[in-house]
Amino acid sequence: MKKKILVTGGTGYIGSHTIVDLIENGFEVISIDNYLRSMPSSLQGIKNITGVEVKNYDVDMCKFDDLRNVFLQEKIIDGIIHFAALKTVPESIDQPLFYYENNMFSLINLMKCVLEFNIQNIVFSSSCSVYGNVKQLPVTENLPLEKPECPYASTKQMGERVFIDFVKRYPDFKVIMLRYFNPVGAHPSAEIGDNPIGKPNNLVPAITQTAIGLIEKLYVWGDDYDTRDGSCIRDYIHVGDIANAHTKALNRILENNNEENIEIYNLGSGEGISVIEAIKTFEKVNQISLNYEIKSRRAGDVAAIYADNEKAKSKLGWEIKYTLEDMMKSAWLWQLKLQDNS
Repeated sequence: MKKKILVTGGTGYIGSHTIVDLIENGFEVISIDNYLRSMPSSLQGIKNITGVEVKNYDVDMCKFDDLRNVFLQEKIIDGIIHFAALKTVPESIDQPLFYYENNMFSLINLMKCVLEFNIQNIVFSSSCSVYGNVKQLPVTENLPLEKPECPYASTKQMGERVFIDFVKRYPDFKVIMLRYFNPVGAHPSAEIGDNPIGKPNNLVPAITQTAIGLIEKLYVWGDDYDTRDGSCIRDYIHVGDIANAHTKALNRILENNNEENIEIYNLGSGEGISVIEAIKTFEKVNQISLNYEIKSRRAGDVAAIYADNEKAKSKLGWEIKYTLEDMMKSAWLWQLKLQDNS
């Protein structure tokens, strides 16, 4: 019997890639997603890649009775990967109540169902934003969490706290929290990828939209940081590698290989890439010249942040397969696919 896994936010960027990885590793998958920040077309992309039609429940997880009905209908669920959350930093600053309501109510409702239906294996999609403005590099999992820089980061810190307190009270439950850095790229097939609503706030979608002409000019915010080329350094990791880490984390707790009932892992490349290096790599692998301009520093940006990923490698058996070149090539193929379908 295949293990049945519920993926919340399953039609989103990372959720859809994780569903593909789960299916390819022998799991049955169901999804919950109300398409607030995603598109139903992701389900067709998943089917085109895997040949599997994934059932999605169009449910607002903030409505407890609707969410509980999913668990009543499915009866047996072996594990949950929880992605469903709003995630845009500027939007969270502009609409803090919307973020707190959506991200926290949905999580609390989910955990009520987890407890009632005794689903003991959970992987939580967290974020490097929980670290706040870090004071040392690389970032390790035991680094004390600083003050969150935005409401989105606050909801991730609070989410982690919910799980910590939950398993303290109910020690039979097992949780792995994955703090990832900057997921980029798309599935090599270009069937699924990142499709931000409105103007992108992340670098790689901004690069690809500039390359295709949706954005007139790309801005690099600062070239006078204490880094190797003066631009900010971030930790970019291919979404396919991120997805595979969720499968490995799930297997770890399903097979009772976890050493504690709550574990935390960083997901990053282990090295930083500067904004200018990312741009130059995109131009090289895709043979495209980008229209970009250096501007003065942007308030709130830190000079550099990147992960120590040794714990994920040693404990989860996680291996990074995709290079920066792969990230930039797949992101561009996905953008071309979006353009063809528009």
